[in-house]
Amino acid sequence: MNTFPYHDLLIFAKTAFQAIGCNDTDAQTAANVLLAADLSGVDSHGLARLSGYVRLFKKNRINTTPHIRIIHESPSTATVDADGALGLVSAPKAMEIAIHKANTAGTGWVAVKHSNHFGIAGYHAAMALPHDMIGIAMTNASPLVAPTFSLSRMLGTNPMAFAIPAASEPPFIADFATTTAANGKLEILQRKNQLAPSGWIQDAQGANSNNPNELASGGALLPLGSDREHGSHKGYCLGAVVDIFSAVLSGANYGPWVPPFVAFLDPPNNPVGEGIGHFFGAMRVDAFRPKEEFLQHMDNWIQTFRNASPIHPNQPVQIPGDAERFAKNERLEHGIPLVPKVVDDLKQLSEELGLNFPG
Repeated sequence: MNTFPYHDLLIFAKTAFQAIGCNDTDAQTAANVLLAADLSGVDSHGLARLSGYVRLFKKNRINTTPHIRIIHESPSTATVDADGALGLVSAPKAMEIAIHKANTAGTGWVAVKHSNHFGIAGYHAAMALPHDMIGIAMTNASPLVAPTFSLSRMLGTNPMAFAIPAASEPPFIADFATTTAANGKLEILQRKNQLAPSGWIQDAQGANSNNPNELASGGALLPLGSDREHGSHKGYCLGAVVDIFSAVLSGANYGPWVPPFVAFLDPPNNPVGEGIGHFFGAMRVDAFRPKEEFLQHMDNWIQTFRNASPIHPNQPVQIPGDAERFAKNERLEHGIPLVPKVVDDLKQLSEELGLNFPG
């Protein structure tokens, strides 16, 4: 596995987005979001997805010159029409609106329709942190998940993220799919020719499977918890809430009508909304209690949990966000690792777009 300097990959991603028509600002924003995933160790949502966005553009399913606008609002809420934009672009803009409203109203809530895949949710939630705000981000996604007791694929991996500031401690950042594993994790296993752990997927008959290619044969991802005995109904509920907040509230497609991320599959011909939906929140901590009190107590919370007695001495208790922060420090210093199949894919993409892939 080869490693590549972060800034080289960032420039490559930006030029790729420019090559499909994004202006300089939007291309930089999209590249920032995409590379944030690779820096955080979430390889399934980083550069490995770049060619997927380009293929969607070539199928006229992404608008790289969108008119993103508010179509409905109150002092603390807004609904945004992304006009078919890259979710990598529309999501940060929507989060900025939420932050602006929170500055004046105490909290800001923004629902988005007519968008596309927005990368890692944690990036958008974390935009609230410099403003001493709590950030929330969620999105629905392609229907690959079978609800508890179902054979049918009805929901997406539907991630949610929460970013909470602290005083001297690093922020608390929880970013997770509402499934046992995200589809991108299956794609990584496919590239490595490895089996999937039990409890990630079911086959077309509803039986447990370890085949990472099972979705192509009619199988489905499983909600967080895997099965009823281990709480899959709770993961199903979480995924459903994300779907409703992101799409039913905004006017986007929901449930089985969400457009697929892969370009070789066409969106359903009977849509119930427009595009993919997102939902964002920003909450000023001083709208609830004095800011310094809150930040100091967050430090205390983090330190208390970090000092919990570990099961194994060599595996301390972590705080949500620790693993991603460690990965970022490591990869900024030593480079971002890319598996050979991703490198080959990016080299092919660079030839198609007339670009130079680094290395």
